[in-house]
Amino acid sequence: MEQWVPFREGEYLVEEAFIMAPDGKAMPLENSMIEVFEDEAGLRHLRGRGMGRAYHLTLLMEDADHVDLMLDLGGEFKYRMPDPEVHSGKIFSPDVRSIIQFGPSTPWEAISEADYAAIRLGRRLLDAGD
Repeated sequence: MEQWVPFREGEYLVEEAFIMAPDGKAMPLENSMIEVFEDEAGLRHLRGRGMGRAYHLTLLMEDADHVDLMLDLGGEFKYRMPDPEVHSGKIFSPDVRSIIQFGPSTPWEAISEADYAAIRLGRRLLDAGD
C-alpha cells in the first residue's frame, strides 16, 4: 500500500464528522477522533471512532449501496473517506448513542473547504424522529 496518511503517529481530535448516503441523508458522529499508527513496515494507517446512533447507521446502510465518511480536522484539513469500514454495537433504540468505529477501505481524499461546505449544506441530518 502506498503511503497516504499525511499525519504523524498519534491521536487527533475531529472537529466534525458525519456519515452520508448519496441521497444526502446523513448522521453525525460526536466526540470523534482518529488514530494514526505505523505497522512493522513503517507504513502509517488510520482508524477512528465517534459517538453516534447505531439505529441511524442501520437506516443509512439499508437505503444506500455505499456511504461516505466526511471528516473535518480543522482549518484546511477536510477529507472524504469513501465506503469506510464501519462497526457499531447492536443498540437499535433511535435515541441511544454508542461508539461507532471506522476505518478506510480505500485511501481518503482531501477536499477543499469550499467543496466540504457545499457537501455540508446538501446533507439532511437524521434526527431522533427518523
